Amino acid sequence: MSVSAPRGWRAARVTPLGELHTPPRMTAALLRLTVQVVLVASLWRGLYAATGTTAGLTRDQAVTYAVLAVLATRIRELDQYSGRDTVQQHMHFGTIVYWYLRPLPPQRYYALRALGEQVYGLAWASAGYLICLAAGVVDPPTSAAVAGVFALSVLLGQWVQYYVMLVIDQLCFWTLRNGAAIMILIFAQNLLSGVYAPLWFFPDWFITLSRLLPFQATLSVPLSLYVGRIPVSDAAPELALQAAWVVALALFTRLLWRRAARRVISQGG
Repeated sequence: MSVSAPRGWRAARVTPLGELHTPPRMTAALLRLTVQVVLVASLWRGLYAATGTTAGLTRDQAVTYAVLAVLATRIRELDQYSGRDTVQQHMHFGTIVYWYLRPLPPQRYYALRALGEQVYGLAWASAGYLICLAAGVVDPPTSAAVAGVFALSVLLGQWVQYYVMLVIDQLCFWTLRNGAAIMILIFAQNLLSGVYAPLWFFPDWFITLSRLLPFQATLSVPLSLYVGRIPVSDAAPELALQAAWVVALALFTRLLWRRAARRVISQGG
């Protein structure tokens, strides 16, 4: 079924409008992001105060990585819960059935809404990046090739992250509530993708484990390319792995959508 542009645009802007029409939420998001950037930059500068290079990373590289990691989390940090538009809420109140009664298929609506959230979050992250770049908090890419490979890797990484979040939401069709799963996912995502610290600071077994899961492809790979931890000459295998995760997760979530349609039930609806 084809989807008209106006209908798709309305679906894509659902969550961003919830924040844009609530100035206090925007102010809080700006304040939180500013505090996070300042604290993270100060932390890593302090850690490198007595050393020049650690784990093959200089102080400027470490600060750049950490700040970019904070900015990247803003891409998918919008609040769906306040608008009562999470899959968990729809399953609880029985309103998930309306996703299957609209002219727009549920999987298409979910994808368009996520696209709108990521584009809006990317605008925030890009603005923060330009400010940090102008202030000298982060270093610019060392070459145009690095910038291009980084941009492609970010696109693939966000694609992988979309499917990871989709899998967690699809669990609601079997568990009805997935609050605990979301909390576990957020922690695992941040830890295994390198938000808390670059993965090369962890033991070898941890790095090996992270490569068997899709989380590393969402953030660690793009930022490692940006700071030079992964040279451009070695980028092809990493990009191929990201693309493989996209294909694998796309097929898996497609199967889950088909099975979920047979389990549209409500708790309390």
